[in-house]
Amino acid sequence: MEGRVQRVRDAFASGRSRPLRFRLQQLEALRRMVQEREKDLLEAIAADLCKSELNAYSHEVITVLGELDLVLENLPEWVTVKPAKKNLLTMLDEAYVQPEPLGVVLIIGAWNYPFVLTIQPLIGAIAAGNAVIIKPSELSEKTAKILAELLPQYLDQDLYAVINGGVKETTELLKQRFDHILYTGSTAVGKIVMEAAAKHLTPVTLELGGKSPCYVDTDCDLDTACRRITWGKYMNCGQTCIAPDYILCEPSLQNQIVQKIKETVKEFYGENIKESPDYERIINLRHFKRLLNLLEGQKIAFGGETDEATRYIAPTILTDVDPGARVMQEEIFGPILPIVPVKNADEAMKFINGREKPLAFYIFSHNDKLVRRMIDGTSSGGVTANDVIMHFTLSSLPFGGVGECPCRSWRRLPKPHGGSDRLCGRAVCRPVLDCSPERGLPWPPRWEVPSRHPARPCGQGATLSCHPLACFVAPSTVCNWFCSFIGLLLGYYLVIVLFLE
Repeated sequence: MEGRVQRVRDAFASGRSRPLRFRLQQLEALRRMVQEREKDLLEAIAADLCKSELNAYSHEVITVLGELDLVLENLPEWVTVKPAKKNLLTMLDEAYVQPEPLGVVLIIGAWNYPFVLTIQPLIGAIAAGNAVIIKPSELSEKTAKILAELLPQYLDQDLYAVINGGVKETTELLKQRFDHILYTGSTAVGKIVMEAAAKHLTPVTLELGGKSPCYVDTDCDLDTACRRITWGKYMNCGQTCIAPDYILCEPSLQNQIVQKIKETVKEFYGENIKESPDYERIINLRHFKRLLNLLEGQKIAFGGETDEATRYIAPTILTDVDPGARVMQEEIFGPILPIVPVKNADEAMKFINGREKPLAFYIFSHNDKLVRRMIDGTSSGGVTANDVIMHFTLSSLPFGGVGECPCRSWRRLPKPHGGSDRLCGRAVCRPVLDCSPERGLPWPPRWEVPSRHPARPCGQGATLSCHPLACFVAPSTVCNWFCSFIGLLLGYYLVIVLFLE
């Protein structure tokens, strides 16, 4: 292991990873790999998590291609030197900040999105001019194997190495000295990585998990809220680090939420969910049994069916959940959605603030003052209002956490998101224009966008078509105002044109 790491370090010392032209060539080669070997990659991802190929493409491949396009377009600007302010003593001097690669970076990938969560940080590391050792998760065996096969065919083999293996190999890797370590996974393993890195004082980026709460206010579009919660929670069988972990709502909403999510689940996955090609499986038996233990003693309002042979757990909703229950003490990371009744938003904030800081926080409310108050009154890695997961889709926002989800963004190393080591940038996505529950995103069944994304009436008879990943939502009063404003502008334009004629 030491020899393999030294080989990569020697390659970095040669300096060939530094020139901008070389970085762009390697990123172009990576994009070519994704495009030329897309079928092989999709088959591997599908085999690891029982995904349909459409599902795998929409969740992973399209994100990587988008990230590559963005970095290739902006990298020349990101790596230019930035002039620095001068004082009286340095008035005649030249002062600037020059971006510089860290050195040899270790990336330890995750199994829940085994392609995107390994390749996306690799893109940033290459763009920054680093050499990289990639350790894919051994739990996503097929994806790890295909990455070890393909990456050396397209990238510089000396600068970018793939090492497969389990706990033994990872332990040996962590004994080596790196210039930066990036790990995506559980908090327990994150602590092990941090401890190993401390021996060499190696800086670490950890993207861990946590329990991401979702507050549903009485003043919200409940149909849209439940539809979006269903999508974010049960996508990838609940194995998403920023999936809504549990719902907080007033007791009067609990049964309505259960019924609406139940209807949406059947729409997405059909009457026989187990046979749906769009519903995944739990990664292995250990996690399957862990999830079964979380169900013990709970009131199941919907779902609860399981099959150990295929690691199937149906989309499940728990009601009247005791805050002290085991299911509320650890990240669920599966298709189980507890509902915890609270009296009001203040009690919800008190509940959230009394626990570990979450990786994400979701608020559904038409009350703009309440949304702002809940954002200001809580702490989390990211916030999305009136939707879920959307802050992650914005490459312009940092992605990371606070507390047990450390405050460091792992997105694109060459482009910092501002702030300092003493401040944590919180990603906030607050939609502004309400168009459609789907927002142009791929939704089941079959993860097709166009058939589920018609233009919807908005305001005074006008319609607005939402472009994928580009339309934000808000209270209908804003839509009425917006449509009236546009109509007024058009009216003035026509009057001016007629007058000039």
